[in-house]
Amino acid sequence: MTGEWKETELGDILVEKGYIRGPFGSSLKRGEMKDSGVPVYEQKNAIYNSRDFRFFIDEDKFHELKRFQVRTNDLIISCSGTVGKISIIKEEDPKGIISQALLTLRVNTKKIELLYLYYFLSSRQGFALLTQASHGSVQINIAERKVVESIPLLLPPLPEQRAIASVLSSLDDKIDLLHRQNKTLEAMAETLFRQWFVEEADEGWEEGTLGDVIDLFYGKGLKNEIRTGTGYPVIGSSGIVGYHSEFLVEGPGIVIGRKGTLGKVIYLWDNFFPIDTTYYVKSKVESAGLLYEYFLLKTLSFEEMDSDSAVPGLNRNLALSTEIKIAPLDKLNQFNQFSSTFIDKLRKNTKQIHTLEKMRDTLLPKLMSGEVRVECEDVG
Repeated sequence: MTGEWKETELGDILVEKGYIRGPFGSSLKRGEMKDSGVPVYEQKNAIYNSRDFRFFIDEDKFHELKRFQVRTNDLIISCSGTVGKISIIKEEDPKGIISQALLTLRVNTKKIELLYLYYFLSSRQGFALLTQASHGSVQINIAERKVVESIPLLLPPLPEQRAIASVLSSLDDKIDLLHRQNKTLEAMAETLFRQWFVEEADEGWEEGTLGDVIDLFYGKGLKNEIRTGTGYPVIGSSGIVGYHSEFLVEGPGIVIGRKGTLGKVIYLWDNFFPIDTTYYVKSKVESAGLLYEYFLLKTLSFEEMDSDSAVPGLNRNLALSTEIKIAPLDKLNQFNQFSSTFIDKLRKNTKQIHTLEKMRDTLLPKLMSGEVRVECEDVG
């Protein structure tokens, strides 16, 4: 079925010294970090594909740890926290070194197309091979070096690798464009809210508290009942964490992170199941669509309302006691109606994103196995 495809191992397509784990903590101590200088790439830079940095080192320390330097076309992989997330170092990325929480893979681009390997390791199969349960526990870690380097790869000729990567990256490009459109749409609605209810707030509006407008209810614990793929979305403090056969709250609704990702405000169009690390919102003013309530909550600094307990969390009473000006109901509904234009478009984009992600995730293993072939100019 695969014809000229060849079987190999990951270690065979790496350059010499192309497997690099971040320096031990004793080699890069917190006290040596600077406010500026050469950036230190952390796990979040792989997880979120971001290039914002918290820590830096000076040139002397960089020279000392130069073997941990990132280079163009390196794959950096998160090794703690959210494990197995991958980002590609691009030419425009700043020079820097990786932290202890990252693994760098440096490939021989004469043997493999970089994006082809990126998509393989990002697939369910690749992720399963790259990671493993730690000593039989549920803790997921990057597999040890000899296991990673022995990961089996089925490689078509380079032109076909490039064609496969092109198909998958074109889907990702569309997904990324829709995500960026959604950020713009939400920013437009948020700007409108601030204009109407902050900058142009009427001095005659009643003084009150958040508790006059909404109430917060605890989500419900789910342990082994969370599944993948189908059912109603299960919402944790950072977003969707799985699916469940039943829902707890009818959509549209709002969830606020109570533990973990503290104070994150999430809007849901459809029925959902909030777990016990969250609060879900019920409105007391009965405005249509809960859009006013959503954007009101986004203006409040919940992450600064940490409780005094040993485990960080959002204190319900403290949150509800936040002082606000209470706008008239007709003003609220006018905002909901006006902003619904942006939000309806955002919802359509979100549905399209889910469709494209499902298409990519279905197509990816078929392309990687040769079950589905891609035409290319030259596979010889």
